[in-house]
Amino acid sequence: MEFMTGGRAEVRITLADVGKRVSVRRLTGGGAGEPAFTDAVGVLTSWDEGVLSITRRSGEAVRIDESSLVAAKVVPAEPARRRGPAAGVRELQEVAARGWPAIETERLGEWTLRAAGGFTRRANSALPLGDPGLPLDAALEHVQQWYGERGLPAVIVVATGRTDTDEVLAAELARRGWADERHTTVRIAALAPLADASADTARVLLAREPDADWFGLYNRTDEPTPEARKVLTGGPSVWFAKVPDADGGTAAIGRLVVDGRWAGFAAVEVAPAQRRRGLATLVMAALAERALQEGASAAYLQVEADNAGARALYDRLGFTDHHGYHYRRALPGDAR
Repeated sequence: MEFMTGGRAEVRITLADVGKRVSVRRLTGGGAGEPAFTDAVGVLTSWDEGVLSITRRSGEAVRIDESSLVAAKVVPAEPARRRGPAAGVRELQEVAARGWPAIETERLGEWTLRAAGGFTRRANSALPLGDPGLPLDAALEHVQQWYGERGLPAVIVVATGRTDTDEVLAAELARRGWADERHTTVRIAALAPLADASADTARVLLAREPDADWFGLYNRTDEPTPEARKVLTGGPSVWFAKVPDADGGTAAIGRLVVDGRWAGFAAVEVAPAQRRRGLATLVMAALAERALQEGASAAYLQVEADNAGARALYDRLGFTDHHGYHYRRALPGDAR
């Protein structure tokens, strides 16, 4: 790590660099058996009352007294933007499940059965993360019975490009006639560059609960049902974004859930008359700023594979594909 300019170490970061990726060196005392200096690289998430907070890629937050700084600089975010944060598929599956939580769940071995009154496939599908603890046919029979008791179709979400186990499960479900639906891609990105994507974030209003105007633009439900509210407001730390228009209406919305190092984005919608004005980017940037303040460092979202417009937007914002998933639905009359 090199901080020297003309042979002299320099602290080249200021309060204006909060939200950027930085590299710092601090004095740690150098007692017996200890190094005199310690280095840290991560997102500068805050600088208050003489204390810096840096969130490393792992999600660990490091607090540093500014008086101990020996050298510091902003470092390029391009490598993170290009490759995205390191993450396992199972980690993201679990984070995404917490970020879009079902109202009712039941464990079946390493599978989780989820229901939320039919509001979205994600909250009303079985999530298999390993062995169900039963032979497959018996597990599928239990899944169908469980969802049937709730008046819901039996649906299982299957990851693609993860392990041979997922591929085998997909093949076995296909052989049993479970329909193939809604192929989706999970995409990830470094968070700090996303927060820099728009400079006008003061226009965005953030709240802990979605109001009637927010729901008026949300396209997943015609009215704010109790089930929809519970799912949308569930999660570790949830925020709702809204951009007012000049006529007192709502021009754009979005949803954020922060879970450790991960910031999950969803429900980014722009009113038809307001499109192609950068409002989706504006909403994403404002939510990313909030996530950085809460210590997150990486972003994820889910987009249907055939949504070319959304994919193009997320390409421009630095998102890359991580893995895919799709749903398998039991057809009526299939008791297997």
